[in-house]
Amino acid sequence: MLKFAVMASGGGTDFQSLIDAVSAGKINAEICCLIAGKPGIYAIERARKAGIAAEVVQKKEFAGADEFDEAVLKTLQRNQADFVVLAGYLNIVGPKTIRAYKNKIINIHPALIPSFCGMGMYGKHVHEAVIDYGVKYSGATVHFVNEEADAGPIIMQETVPVLENDTPETLAARVLETEHILLPKAVALMADGKLRVEGRTVRILK
Repeated sequence: MLKFAVMASGGGTDFQSLIDAVSAGKINAEICCLIAGKPGIYAIERARKAGIAAEVVQKKEFAGADEFDEAVLKTLQRNQADFVVLAGYLNIVGPKTIRAYKNKIINIHPALIPSFCGMGMYGKHVHEAVIDYGVKYSGATVHFVNEEADAGPIIMQETVPVLENDTPETLAARVLETEHILLPKAVALMADGKLRVEGRTVRILK
């Protein structure tokens, strides 16, 4: 059985969706650890309740981006992670980690990539931009991570309607519900070896 690490920077509701899916037998893999982007986040409490090891690797504790990248990679390797899932993780994953885990790092983004994504597009900023632009649909995207923000091959997407009276908060809540369904599905496919990357296309194998 494969092992995967989860990286989170906040409350960890996407992380909880993975814990629940593993517990229910919907993901044929083990969560080997949580890497928290900062101390005191509720994701750490979720890990504790589930009996999952949690380590804080905080960017500001390191002299520079290279040292931070090295620390993240060593933590993943020490915990024997076969692949990685970013679940509300707000730091940029460094090039050394990306190379070591090529096409083995999954991220979820709260919009339909390639729209409303890239540097600075996270959390509430995404939903504000979606509403300001006036699009009729947003959604969630699960994709592989490469060295450009939100630009890796897309695994799965699901649309969510943008309603006329939506606020960033109401839209975010609806997108989050979709994330909690989509992310475990994608991770289950990864765990079963059913994802094959061909250039920019991800094939889902039967």
